[in-house]
Amino acid sequence: MKLTKPASRLHCISSPIPPSERALKCTASIVVIKALHAHLIRTELHKDASSISDVIRSYALAPSYLHKAHLVFNQIERPPLFVWNYMFRGLAQSDRPVDAVHMYTEMREKGLNGDKFTFVFVFKACARVSDVINCQKFHAHALQLGVVTDLYVSNALIHVYSSCNGLSCARTMFDEMLKRDLVSWNSLICGYSQNSRFREVLGLFDTMKAENVKADATTIVKVIIACSQLGDLDYANTAVKYIQENYVEIDVYLGNTLIDLYGRYNLIESAKEVFNKMRERTIVSWNTMMMGYAKVGDLISARKLFDEMPSRDVISWTSMITCYSQSNQFSDALNLFAEMMAAKAKPDEITVATVLSACARLGSLDVGEAIHDYICKYDVKADVYVGNSLIDMYCKCGAVDKALKVFLEMQERDSVSWTSVIAGLAVNGSANSALHLFEQMLREGKLEPTHGTFVGILMACAHAGLVDKGLGYFALMRNVYKLEPEMKHYGCVVDLLSRSGNVERAYEFIKRMPKEPDTVVWRTMLSACKLHGKVELAEIASKKLTELGSFNSGNYILLSNMYAGAYRWDDAVKARDLMQERDVQKPRGRSSIEVDG
Repeated sequence: MKLTKPASRLHCISSPIPPSERALKCTASIVVIKALHAHLIRTELHKDASSISDVIRSYALAPSYLHKAHLVFNQIERPPLFVWNYMFRGLAQSDRPVDAVHMYTEMREKGLNGDKFTFVFVFKACARVSDVINCQKFHAHALQLGVVTDLYVSNALIHVYSSCNGLSCARTMFDEMLKRDLVSWNSLICGYSQNSRFREVLGLFDTMKAENVKADATTIVKVIIACSQLGDLDYANTAVKYIQENYVEIDVYLGNTLIDLYGRYNLIESAKEVFNKMRERTIVSWNTMMMGYAKVGDLISARKLFDEMPSRDVISWTSMITCYSQSNQFSDALNLFAEMMAAKAKPDEITVATVLSACARLGSLDVGEAIHDYICKYDVKADVYVGNSLIDMYCKCGAVDKALKVFLEMQERDSVSWTSVIAGLAVNGSANSALHLFEQMLREGKLEPTHGTFVGILMACAHAGLVDKGLGYFALMRNVYKLEPEMKHYGCVVDLLSRSGNVERAYEFIKRMPKEPDTVVWRTMLSACKLHGKVELAEIASKKLTELGSFNSGNYILLSNMYAGAYRWDDAVKARDLMQERDVQKPRGRSSIEVDG
């Protein structure tokens, strides 16, 4: 892929008029219109359509004055079509586009037909409320009036059908058009993109180029998104080359899309060039660039960019926290979360789930509890992912009672919820509670146990010494739930049998396994042999571990200690000597404590 040199030839990066400047002009215009309205009232011309039309138009196009446009409009006895169109236009772009649909029906009931402008506005309103039924009805009206062939009406129809999952109708409209402009192509391309028809996006772009229609930034954004979704790197390179050769103006949306594309494929220098050349950047630009750095493991650059951001949203904070967590820098993740709290930024459910995961890895129970309190106090959306993260954190910190309380209070649970609490209870010595929950899960029948659930319940049976029950669950997994056991399930059964003193039975089970046992299974066997004094089986397990290339010092020390326990001093010395011969290093002991936590 050649997506490595975009910015040296990326031309015409645009910057729109600042919103504050537009707002100032709008305010000045409204002041003039209000004065005109007052004058028309004083001169009793406020009911005359031709005199008051400018007032209606200005009020209708100013969202906060749309209600005044209604009041003025209703005072006209028989509004002409162009005045109706002012209202349609204002309503179509307001926060109540459905009112434009209702108003069109009202106009028809009064015996007035629309024109091409009417249909452009009402089709836009239909698109915004996904009203395909009324769209089809209005389409029929437009056909009767002969205005469908108008370019703007046709484009509006393509847009509404594309937005309402009517791509076949949109494509028919497009194919039947005698004249098309860039909006026609972009409307259909956007429709294909919104409906995840990415191959059609690229196909239409090819047709567009064949017909010498020059694409703009909107077109290329959809093409690059299609390439990203399809993983088509060659076509992405073609799109970048098209930008360069055709001097496509790069607005902030295309710039952000290019940064995301380069970030996905680890072309961080190319992403950086686009980012640096953008005249206007949104918070999305900064977040996307930061995540690009994180993806290639450059946390220093990611944090530098984070610190330079002119403003941050919850995605900015969460992305940087996630970067630290995914790089196993859990302390940094918690420190940044503390900064987020100090900055009065409100975390969302994704933030707290990520931070709780870091707490679990560090065993920071106090921080985890503080986050739990924050969730409850400030009404953070406690969805199933947050609940699962709380369960995992409490279990890994040894607070199983709190984990169980979270589980029981959850409004919605998934298989991860059940698996986490069952496994957590099992490893923390509450095997009976784990078994009770598993039986409850089976009785409710809402969710079927997964591979992970059976690992948890087999661990619980091993800790509780319930051999027959554990073997029954192992059979249940295969015969009822049709789950093929994985190596960890076989390891759990070996542990189950070995803990209860059935070491020979565990060895027979290993020999019957349909797959070659791994080092974990043989090490479990070796530990059981040491516990129960099975020297001969220990020798077999040790030999198997050596054959599998396991040079863990613990294997040799276990075997040596077993020989010593059986008064086989020569063999004990040989095991230690063999460890030195093979240069097997005994790892240094480490411990950690939490200070001022």
